[in-house]
Amino acid sequence: MAVSRALQGLGLADVSVRYKQTVIGIAWALIRPFLTMVVFTVVFGGIARLPSDGSAPYALMVFAGLLPWAFFSAALADASGSLVSNANLISKVYFPRLIVPTASVIVAFVDFLISFAILAAMMAWYRFMPGPQLLLLPVFIVIAFLGASARPCGSRRST
Repeated sequence: MAVSRALQGLGLADVSVRYKQTVIGIAWALIRPFLTMVVFTVVFGGIARLPSDGSAPYALMVFAGLLPWAFFSAALADASGSLVSNANLISKVYFPRLIVPTASVIVAFVDFLISFAILAAMMAWYRFMPGPQLLLLPVFIVIAFLGASARPCGSRRST
């Protein structure tokens, strides 16, 4: 019970700090993936003229590919930096050490959910219905979450 409360507290603190430190706040979570998609679409779809196999529009294909990668990349970077940035908390108080990187991964997951809502809106805009491969996305997210938070599958030790 205390562990889940600590995880919730650290996660909420990380989320609020992330969005309060930027001038535009939570809009940054909307703008960043969208601008990345625009740059990739212009560079690879427009300038380089790389083909998109299948029926998906190029911008939609790029955004769908960026989502899982952006989640894993941000989660891994934030989790690895969280131990260093919270060194004084870890050295002074006894609690399961995996709470700190897991809380950082939760922040990346919130960003992923916001970006996923953008993807759903883009699919509706383009009138594109995803295939059954979308059912594998939760499996990837669980694997990425566990991999980024440095918790091996099947491990019961949390210190």
